[in-house]
Amino acid sequence: MAQQWRSYAKINLYLDVLRKRHDGYHAIETLFQSVSLYDELTISAEKTDLVLTATQPGLDCGPSNLVWKAARRLQEMSGCRLGARIHLEKNIPLAAGLAGGSGNAAATLAALNELWDLKLSQAQLLACARPLGADVSFCLVGGSRAATQKGDVLYPLPPLPPVCFVLVHPAISLSAGFIYTHPALKLSAARPVAGRSSPFRKALRALKSEDWSSLVYNAMEVPAFEEHPRLALLKNELLTGGCIAAAMSGSGPTLFGICLSLEEAERVRDSLKSLEPGESVSIVRPCLRGVEKMNP
Repeated sequence: MAQQWRSYAKINLYLDVLRKRHDGYHAIETLFQSVSLYDELTISAEKTDLVLTATQPGLDCGPSNLVWKAARRLQEMSGCRLGARIHLEKNIPLAAGLAGGSGNAAATLAALNELWDLKLSQAQLLACARPLGADVSFCLVGGSRAATQKGDVLYPLPPLPPVCFVLVHPAISLSAGFIYTHPALKLSAARPVAGRSSPFRKALRALKSEDWSSLVYNAMEVPAFEEHPRLALLKNELLTGGCIAAAMSGSGPTLFGICLSLEEAERVRDSLKSLEPGESVSIVRPCLRGVEKMNP
């Protein structure tokens, strides 16, 4: 019997890039937040085959897709030889800094753990997720989390108050690899003490006191805005339109602004006058989970 799952988008309320690690990755400090924009997955078990389809034109549904990789990784880890049929209805823009693909992979792990009757614990699923990417680990648990190292060492945080986020989806393509290697990306010189740097501790205090303007930050904006000045223009429109704080999410290009009420968020949305063809706006709320099963 097919199961219906949702995988929720994420934003980074805070994101700083530290030194480059010995394994080639950068250490980061970030505050992840799941939001109510989601993709839908319909998943059923098959005897052997693995079949992936999607509503998004041009989306690669072969072995390079994270959903496919997640299913194969779970097979390898568990020894299970069953297959699956997965249909993906995409609502989260591709390559947008919102972890859409990572969330799809996380939902696949959670769903196949049930459908294949593997009975793996959350810790075992997280171990399965880590080689697929740091965001996959977060999306498995979701909600509000602080993260360090590659972004895969996660610490739970209290849920956010009922704020609203105005998401602006520019018609611009950016990749994490491009941003991480851009000469304008400035690595933080801060040294973590007991796992957290002084700026990150300050951000956590700002989060606790709901001091949004002191909290919201993304070091990746500098190279992204240098390459695409339009992103800086759109961020400024969010702020002048009434958001109390705004930033780019992840490696971009999606921008978000914070409002304290739905009415304020709608006013900001309606104030955005410079949207171009292919660009869109979403109003979302904080979410308590990264993936969710929709049918019993």
